[in-house]
Amino acid sequence: MDRTEGFNPALGFHALTPLYDRVVALTTRERTFKRALLDQAAIEPGHQVLDVGCGIGTLALAAQRRQPGVRVSALDADAAILAIAARKARHAGADIAFDLGRSSALPYADERFDRVVSSLFFHHLSWGDKLLTAREMHRVLRPAGELHVADWGRAGGLVSRTAFLAVQLLDGFDTTSDNIAGMLPVLFASAGFRQVEETRRIPTALGIVSLYRAVKGGAAPRQRSAGGAA
Repeated sequence: MDRTEGFNPALGFHALTPLYDRVVALTTRERTFKRALLDQAAIEPGHQVLDVGCGIGTLALAAQRRQPGVRVSALDADAAILAIAARKARHAGADIAFDLGRSSALPYADERFDRVVSSLFFHHLSWGDKLLTAREMHRVLRPAGELHVADWGRAGGLVSRTAFLAVQLLDGFDTTSDNIAGMLPVLFASAGFRQVEETRRIPTALGIVSLYRAVKGGAAPRQRSAGGAA
C-alpha cells in the first residue's frame, strides 16, 4: 500500500486517484446507497452539514443539491483528491468548503453541525482511529444532531464474503475486519452516540454496503446491537 504522507490514498495508490470516481461508480452501486443515505439524513433548509472523508466530493455535492440553503463543509486528508473534488464543485457551480485535515482531529468548533455524513471511509481506519473519528464527529454535532454513515458492513453469505476479499486486498485486512464483523454500531455507541442502528443493507459486486444512523446524546454511552434487513 502507498502510505505517503501517513495515510492510504484512494484505491491504495496515489497513481490510481484519478480513477476513483469511475471505480466506485462501477463496483459499489454508488448512486443507490448515496441516495438512500441522503434520504435517511433528511437534511433541512439552513442545516450545516459536514462530509468526513469526502473523497471526490460526490456526496457533498449531492447533499447541497438536495436542499437549497444548506451549508456543506467537506474534509479529507488527501490533497490530491480534494483538488478533484474542488474542480467538480466549481464546474457544478456549488459553494462547498473543502478542507484538508484528519478525521481524528476535526478542525471545527464544538456543536457546529446539524448532520455529519460519511461514505466508504471508516473501513480505511484502524480501530483506534475509528474511535477517535467517531468521538470527533460527536463533538462537532449539535445536541440531537445526527450521524449518517454508509460503509462496508457485516458480511453476508459466502458469495458476498468472497467478493469482499478484493476490497480487503486493496484496503487492508486489519482496517476492514471491524466492518465485516459488524462492529460499527458498537463503535458509535462507544463514542457517545445513542439510537445507534444499522438501517439498511445493500448488496454490491464487492460485498454489503450498510447504512447506519446515530444521534448525538448527552448521557453515558450505551451499546446497541446492529439491526436492519438483509
